[in-house]
Amino acid sequence: MNSTASLNATEGGRLARAVSAPGVPAVLAALLLAVLLVSFRPFQPTGGAPDPQGGGDVLNQIGFSGLGSLALLGVACYADPRKLSVFFSPWWLIVLAFFAFSIMNATDPSIAVRGGFFTLIGIVIVVAVLALPRSAEEYCKVFAFATIVVMVISYAGLVALPNAAMHTASGAEPQHAGLWRGVFAHKNIAGPVMATFSFAGLYLLRRGWKRSGAFLLIGGIVFVANTGSKTSAGLVPAAILLVAGPGLIGMRRLAAFLVALTLVGTALATLGMVFLPPVKSVMLSLFPDLTYTGRVTLWEFAGEMIMKRPWTGYGFESFWRGVAVMATDHPFDRAWDVRTMVHGHDGYIDIAVAMGLPALCFAVVALLVEPLRDYVRIPPLKENILLGDFFMMTFAFIALNAFLESFFFRRVDPVWMLFLVSVLGLRLVARYRIPAAAGR
Repeated sequence: MNSTASLNATEGGRLARAVSAPGVPAVLAALLLAVLLVSFRPFQPTGGAPDPQGGGDVLNQIGFSGLGSLALLGVACYADPRKLSVFFSPWWLIVLAFFAFSIMNATDPSIAVRGGFFTLIGIVIVVAVLALPRSAEEYCKVFAFATIVVMVISYAGLVALPNAAMHTASGAEPQHAGLWRGVFAHKNIAGPVMATFSFAGLYLLRRGWKRSGAFLLIGGIVFVANTGSKTSAGLVPAAILLVAGPGLIGMRRLAAFLVALTLVGTALATLGMVFLPPVKSVMLSLFPDLTYTGRVTLWEFAGEMIMKRPWTGYGFESFWRGVAVMATDHPFDRAWDVRTMVHGHDGYIDIAVAMGLPALCFAVVALLVEPLRDYVRIPPLKENILLGDFFMMTFAFIALNAFLESFFFRRVDPVWMLFLVSVLGLRLVARYRIPAAAGR
């Protein structure tokens, strides 16, 4: 009896020491981020309708529910309450209220509730990833581990599973044959994710992590180039210059103004071409054949439909492929058949379609204005600035990319998750001191 009791006490002590070890929170955050990005069904192409976390997938339901529970447990056990408090924002509460209403307003509330549940799980996991690390060194470990794991698996897939890691001619989009997508469902997901990895590599390099930083920076850029996305390839150096450039001349806060200016200019060049006649006239005079690969057709159609329900929208996951679209006649001269679309190829338009124009206004504040203000408010502390620059590069890239792709509030879409990392990360570094190492 004494021997057994002693053994149990020893085992219990070892378990307690293991759970309370200083590196456990960072390990947990790295695991959460890696699994969140890889998902529970990697290498599952969906052709022209990238939706890596499909509606009725039992494995994803169980897997992400478990991952969300693990995130909540980790936050309850390890997170600093003061750090957690910085993530609460009145603007986000308003946006989430609109989001909840869009779920109730959905054509099929049961499907919408399930989708909304996964969206909230994703937000919880991202908060845990940001709240658990206790120092800049631990943030480096988290981002290095998660991004390198995803990148290595993606590159390995190009060799071992080329038909799954690349687009093929037999898919719904044969024109994309040979383009890389790695573990992700579509090249339009792989491109932004790998671009973000290159920014993570630059952050690691600036903190002295030379090998892993160089691997991520170069590997990310090479992968982006092979996704075939000229937009993503062009936005990577643009995001780096917009954020890092002003810092080189001692005017770091100027970066927020430049990013804001670029966002406004991109909005005018894309959506302005559809909704502002003077802008359209100028754009067509300069670029007579400009259609953004047929996207203008989608935006015009979506704009007409939004004005039929400007206050409430059509409900979460209820417009594209819904009754309002499927019952619409398809003109023979329309560039794309809207009945085959799963989103509007513009994240901002899709917010208005699902939730209404008032929701879009509040979302612009929460998703764009507040992060820019947070960047300006970052205190003059080295680690906060370096981490803030990484988040700002990610934010700028994905916010600009959202004018041509759609992912906002889209369950646990990897691009949406990384955008949340940047937005909530900027709130963190603007309000909470990041020590270089734990205990300092």
